[in-house]
Amino acid sequence: MELSHVDNAGKARMVDVSNKDETVRTAIARGVVRMKPDTLQTILDDNNKKGDVLQTARLAGIMAAKKVPDLIPLCHTIIVTGAKVDLETDPELPGVRIEAEVRSTGKTGVEMEALQAVSIAALTVYDMCKAVEKTMVVDNIRLVKKTGGKSGDVLIEK
Repeated sequence: MELSHVDNAGKARMVDVSNKDETVRTAIARGVVRMKPDTLQTILDDNNKKGDVLQTARLAGIMAAKKVPDLIPLCHTIIVTGAKVDLETDPELPGVRIEAEVRSTGKTGVEMEALQAVSIAALTVYDMCKAVEKTMVVDNIRLVKKTGGKSGDVLIEK
């Protein structure tokens, strides 16, 4: 198997996408932040000293989707045409479920943008609540769907 980000000498390189077709590309990623029920209750009661946890995490996730090449060295700079980050409290976890959907029309996919959006949203939840609980766990960040591009549509989970 040939790795696309490594040249013949084994050195890291950015993939040349200049000959790829521009297509509409989407990616959906998910993850969770597990916490104690009391910590979740502070979010539900909007009683966090740092402010609105879910709204702050949503904005952080959207901002993160636009900053991927600043943090992941071999990712291309792309125009993110849409980024949606949803956070849902879940007493069964207990914690917060996060889903990000990112769109672009371009020559390369947006999987990393969706994954980074979820990651940063989760870390923001952690940061906003760490004064209440230090034992929260950011968990199960994964790609669940992608569309567009040469490899076509991939559905990993519904």
